Amino acid sequence: MKVGIPKEIAPNETRVAVIPNMISAITNLKHEVIVEKNAGMASGFSDEAYVKSGAKIVDSAKELYAEADIVLKVQSPMDHAGLGKHESEALKDGSFLISFLSPTTNKDGVKKLTKGKVTAFDMGFVPRITRAQSMDALSSMATVAGYKAVVMGADYLGKMFPLMMTAAGTITPSHVLILGAGVAGLQAIATAKRLGAKVEAFDPRLAVKEQIESLGAKFVEMEMPEDAETEGGYAKEMSAEFLKKEQEAIAKHLAKVDLVVTTAQVFGKAAPILITEEMIKMMHPGSVIIDLAAEQGGNTELTKPGIVEKHGVKIVGAVNLPATIPVHASQMYSKNITNLFQLIFKSEAIDWEDEITKGACVVRDGQIVNKLVADIVG
Repeated sequence: MKVGIPKEIAPNETRVAVIPNMISAITNLKHEVIVEKNAGMASGFSDEAYVKSGAKIVDSAKELYAEADIVLKVQSPMDHAGLGKHESEALKDGSFLISFLSPTTNKDGVKKLTKGKVTAFDMGFVPRITRAQSMDALSSMATVAGYKAVVMGADYLGKMFPLMMTAAGTITPSHVLILGAGVAGLQAIATAKRLGAKVEAFDPRLAVKEQIESLGAKFVEMEMPEDAETEGGYAKEMSAEFLKKEQEAIAKHLAKVDLVVTTAQVFGKAAPILITEEMIKMMHPGSVIIDLAAEQGGNTELTKPGIVEKHGVKIVGAVNLPATIPVHASQMYSKNITNLFQLIFKSEAIDWEDEITKGACVVRDGQIVNKLVADIVG
């Protein structure tokens, strides 16, 4: 089959689905790879590099979608000016798509996939099991986002992070609070510690306390429920009563904090509000909040995509941070997607009983087969 890698068209998207040195992972299975012209340029990969790796360059998205039997993307399909139609509608009948489909923010794009006999796999629905770790793009991108959130916070904060003994006196270390100790949160903790900050972290799952402390951060204590995590390894949506307790525990630490990085998200739901406007008023002028849950509504009452300054605090609604580090983000995503590709298309007949293949499939032959996605898109 022909495997197509188009140029991403989402605003400010710089990643590419497959980098040149991963092309052989596809061609070794006897598939042909076609790449849209300049698809990798924004992430530092030239057309010449793709050709040397065994791919063929096509001049336009129209040509690519007309030829491709399988399309590998990063972002969910959207309206494409060059195609004159939605990318979902450009897919050939009987073709396959692997990408982030983002059903919560792109319902229309998923619905359009049902108009043809297309089969689509969502990188965000790869099961969180040991065998699928090498395909877990959510964790890969969360790693990048957690790192960049702290670097961005250091840039916006009017202070240096580490303790310094200077001729002009002692500079005390910046105080950083990380909310949520998933993959992004743990990477944020590690990055802040490497930069020399004093770090505290909060998470409603008691199981992550040891991980937080192993990175050198202090764990913020509160009464913990036993079921704060789903079987799939995601944080659960908690009750209003418990959310209030979380806010109270967090509020006790805000007056002394310079930077807060919030990472709390509930799969398929709006992000929980961990910091109210009243809590933001407790923070000292010049402090910064980097909210990684901005695309799901945000973890603060004031979060919007972009920057909001209120009560002397800068609240940054960070959107698509992996695209700001495209070289390594593309490298990681490319490994994840090609590993999934190799599993699904290792033979002519797809094994629909495989737990990973079945779990990642959202649309099969034009029918939505994932119940959560069906409920989201209505």
